[in-house]
Amino acid sequence: MTRPSVLFPLFAEVETLPGVGPKMAANLTHMEIARPRDLVFTLPHSGIDRRRRGSIREVTPPDMVTVEVEVGLHIPARRKGGPYRVNVQDAEETFQLVFFHAREDWLKKQLPTGQRRLISGKLELFDGIAQIVHPDHILLVSEAEDIPEFEPVYPLTQGVTQKVMAKASSAALERVPNLPEWIDPALVVREGWPKWSEALLAAHGPKSAADLAPSAPARARLAYDELMAHQLTLALARASIRRGKGRPTQGDGALRKKVLAALPYKPTGAQDRAIGEIAEDMAKPLRMSRLLQGDVGSGKTLVAFMALLVAVEAGGQGVMMAPTEILARQHLDGLKPLAAEAGVRLEILTGRDKGKDRAEKLAALKTGDIQILVGTHAVFQKDVEFQDLRLAIIDEQHRFGVAQRMELGAKGQAADVLVMTATPIPRSLALAQYGDMDLSILDEKPPGRTPVKTALVSASRMEEVVAHLREAIAEGRQAYWVCPLVEESETVDMTAAEERFRHLRAALGEGLVGLVHGQLPVGQKDAAMARFVAGDTKVLVATTVIEVGVNVPNASIMVIEQAESFGLAQLHQLRGRVGRGAEASTCLLMYRGPLGETARRRLEILRETEDGFRIAEEDMAIRGAGDMIGTAQSGLPRFRIADLERQTALMALAQSDARKLLADDPTLETERGRAARTLLWLMEQDKAIRLISIG
Repeated sequence: MTRPSVLFPLFAEVETLPGVGPKMAANLTHMEIARPRDLVFTLPHSGIDRRRRGSIREVTPPDMVTVEVEVGLHIPARRKGGPYRVNVQDAEETFQLVFFHAREDWLKKQLPTGQRRLISGKLELFDGIAQIVHPDHILLVSEAEDIPEFEPVYPLTQGVTQKVMAKASSAALERVPNLPEWIDPALVVREGWPKWSEALLAAHGPKSAADLAPSAPARARLAYDELMAHQLTLALARASIRRGKGRPTQGDGALRKKVLAALPYKPTGAQDRAIGEIAEDMAKPLRMSRLLQGDVGSGKTLVAFMALLVAVEAGGQGVMMAPTEILARQHLDGLKPLAAEAGVRLEILTGRDKGKDRAEKLAALKTGDIQILVGTHAVFQKDVEFQDLRLAIIDEQHRFGVAQRMELGAKGQAADVLVMTATPIPRSLALAQYGDMDLSILDEKPPGRTPVKTALVSASRMEEVVAHLREAIAEGRQAYWVCPLVEESETVDMTAAEERFRHLRAALGEGLVGLVHGQLPVGQKDAAMARFVAGDTKVLVATTVIEVGVNVPNASIMVIEQAESFGLAQLHQLRGRVGRGAEASTCLLMYRGPLGETARRRLEILRETEDGFRIAEEDMAIRGAGDMIGTAQSGLPRFRIADLERQTALMALAQSDARKLLADDPTLETERGRAARTLLWLMEQDKAIRLISIG
């Protein structure tokens, strides 16, 4: 499949535009502009009111003014490089035009005394005298039409001026073809959106500040086009995963009943709801592709295990994959007691399994004797064969992108897929990143978890904190001490951690303090963790290796040094390591003053709330969407027009629209379907186009 010829002019080299030479083209690449298409989607970010005024009296300086004047006396600079002034008079007022480093002969030609000119620029007061320094425009009165009443202002980069951008954009806009409509016609009417080509012209030719708002019809429509293309791509990925032969997996509920009866508590409403949604999906003949999103401590393990039991009840097998060995072992520890209640055989497979041991496990998997497997990505290796794999659960600690999810689908087993994430993400981001999946959310805490008291403490009170720890240890409690995050290098992180370790060991006693950091060999790390879990060491000094999934119910104090250097989501994850037992827990955020505005806001939000979803929304407001998940590795699209932070509703609309379009027209062959293909080409969603052609 090739790009439709109607789009060729937009995909030519940017040098094919008048006034853009090789040097300018090179400068434009810094703005990610390589073709006319990119210029068309680079919209002005603000505008200047250039409406004609009778006199400068009509505006209050400092402000933009466009006014017709009669040119008066020239007052050359007294010293080299000093101000050269030209007196001018409008209908009511005299003021000055000021120039620095300007050539006198050029100025006399531009502004001949006694003639009339149209001047536009920023009016300011200097020592009580009104003046415009270096006017933006000096025109003959007959050329007044050359200035738009509202002049768009484009983003710039070095070597690219407003004039160049305006000229290049206007040339690129001349190449915009009339394309058939890809948005649902009823939606276009309901929202009052213009056609695509008209929307581009309107967005590049705003008539007032209102036209620059994201909610202005032309801009909203163009943002929607971007979101629609992105959601269509995700919907195609979802359809291709579901096209993979699914098969109904239905259990009789016997094993699940056993486990629920043995639990010391009742599952939360959110857990019940999620368990129901997953079981219902698994019973369908389509392949499940679902995201289970839950806050720290919302009880994802139980939900995951119930899903695995559905597979076992149906006579099949389930696998749960974690990104690291530590996490895989932790899942194993969490699931063991539940598996024992159900009478199900559970094993772990990691890169550490070698020789005879590994061979035995592989054989037991192939015959179906192992019903549930926990492992790292090692379970993906060629020689790992299941007798009948029904469900794969991926613990998404470090993003498993759309591409990898498709790969898992392509493994050809008709396994249902459940992705778990402990990072609450705002709805618009969830849609952008996991729009190809269906969503189950755990937004309640199981009973018996005590709230964590969070306090801010200045680093100057370090010794008080150590004294507080000494008392807590005497009462039999345990604590984490997280060392600051040093961006530059892991070695610096390590030194900081080792120094703090020596300091605390000296203060609290030889055998009571343990240490883990990224540079330690796996064996030592595991041993240090094990001593802490067993309660032999009372304080664990760590770099952020513990933010993920570590579960020690007796640990009820979390000290985070230089908390201002961590992101909100990370602080929330770290805090979630305490408050897992019945003890009242505390989290001390130690900071080095004075705190900047943003850092203070971050720490205060943590003090106010334990709700991960609210924290995520705040995080996005502070940092922006791309930053929040690190655009590079997130597979999050770079939108030129759409704004994920402010246009959540548009994103949700685009998702339902894209899914409906594909449900009605899976191969995009109808008139609107073909228009949607053009949209995908226009938005460079080539992956999606390949998916249609495979389909």
